[in-house]
Amino acid sequence: MLQRKSMKRNNNSDAHTNRHPSLKTTSYPGKRIAKATLFFVSCLFISAGLLDLLGCFDLTTFTGLKQVTTIKKQPITTHHKFPDQCDVVRNQTQQQERQQLPMSEDGTENDKTGSSHSRPSTCPSYFRWIHEDLRPWRETGITRGMLEKARNNKAHFRVVILDGKVYVKKYRKSIDTRDVFTLWGILQLLRWYPGRLPDLELMFDANDRPTVRSSDYKGQQHPAPPPIFRYCSDDASLDIVFPDWSFWGWAEVNIKPWAKSMVAIQEGNKMTPWKDRVAYAYWRGNPNVAPTRRDLLTCNVSDQQDWNTRLYINDWVREPREGFKNSNLENQCTHRYKIYIEGWAWSVSEKYIMACDSMTLYVRPKYYDFFIRGMMPLQHYWPIRDNSKCTSLKHAVHWGNTHLDQARKIGEEGSRYIREEVNMEHVYDYMFHLMNEYAKLQKFKPEIPWGATEIIPDSMGCPATGRWRDFMEESMVMSPSEASPCEMPLPYSPAEFREVLERKANVTRQVELWEDQYFSNLRNGNKP
Repeated sequence: MLQRKSMKRNNNSDAHTNRHPSLKTTSYPGKRIAKATLFFVSCLFISAGLLDLLGCFDLTTFTGLKQVTTIKKQPITTHHKFPDQCDVVRNQTQQQERQQLPMSEDGTENDKTGSSHSRPSTCPSYFRWIHEDLRPWRETGITRGMLEKARNNKAHFRVVILDGKVYVKKYRKSIDTRDVFTLWGILQLLRWYPGRLPDLELMFDANDRPTVRSSDYKGQQHPAPPPIFRYCSDDASLDIVFPDWSFWGWAEVNIKPWAKSMVAIQEGNKMTPWKDRVAYAYWRGNPNVAPTRRDLLTCNVSDQQDWNTRLYINDWVREPREGFKNSNLENQCTHRYKIYIEGWAWSVSEKYIMACDSMTLYVRPKYYDFFIRGMMPLQHYWPIRDNSKCTSLKHAVHWGNTHLDQARKIGEEGSRYIREEVNMEHVYDYMFHLMNEYAKLQKFKPEIPWGATEIIPDSMGCPATGRWRDFMEESMVMSPSEASPCEMPLPYSPAEFREVLERKANVTRQVELWEDQYFSNLRNGNKP
């Protein structure tokens, strides 16, 4: 067949040649010129294409064609990469690549290109407490012996950061998955500020109450205290306060990661205008974790007495079976006043209660977390006596209902503080500065202990299931911060430190005087 076609073409060529003999004499030079021209043009386009690929030349300009293809955004890079078969991060990565700008963890676009080289902002005032928490080791530093003593203090796990990698050695199981989400949070910190964390080694206790009593380490004859990290401390202890696991989600009770919860609560705030909210103090929780909460229940409304409160018990055994329908945080912003009260120690509920724009009635605490020390009574919350809750709550609600604008302002200012000062960027900045300041005190070289394992996002996220997997996906940092951490404030001077403590005490005493006067007027038959 090929032979026949070739013969046919040859015959046709001969026929044309015979009819136009003059063409035959000039065909070979013409073909050579045409081939040379074609070769030259091809080389030119190939060279232009290579230069265009390298970014040195615009092929569309050369050809005179208008470029109509869409601009493809460069994929967001991450410090670690999940395997392709693990959809925890694959789904997030695809979502991020559809955005024009890098995304922050709270789901908002961050155009930090203009500010990445500017002077960083000053950290919130509560960062100054980092200096106070580490003060016990300022003179002695932290030795390996001290660290190992912290292990004997019933630490749940050891964290080692070495050359930008995280290693963990677990000693005992924590409550629920506190340890898992705390470690997940540390991994996200390294993704947010890759390559900026120093080598360090620390011990973490994931229980509630502090264990390092300051009275055991007073005087020169006593050794320095063991440095142990935990979620809260008190005035009689030296435990180092660290953000709790719920900032990345509390899967067991369906509390979503903080960034997502905060957005939902803000939407819930809009559902009921402040002055249209129920004019009573609201609390919902588990009273069985501590005597102080059981005491609070005696302040509930009854046939005999109304203390201006509406208190409800959360049954955490029933809630999972009923789809957590009674514990949605965004549905609990319906009262003008919300009560915060500790549980076995400090309570995770604190930030969610204070984010509701309601005036927080803050029952005098024994424990503190990392951010509450920057808040002030009458500015961010209303202080409530612990030893006389019912009368104190009744007066607070009466005062608020007769000073609506002031009560609303306190509630909104407290919520603004939570939204702006305790957002995830500041949570990561707090972790960053705390770990940097801690590392400066180490007198030994961190090393990976026998039995420790390296953790990376895929080793934690891929095996997770259900809400645990969902919350890791939702709280995953997908691209490094383009801005520097906030600027760490200087330590308090002794005079400044004393002034802060005295101011809080004086304001609280003033509120208690108003309360005493209120009930004195009631007893005497005078108008409150």
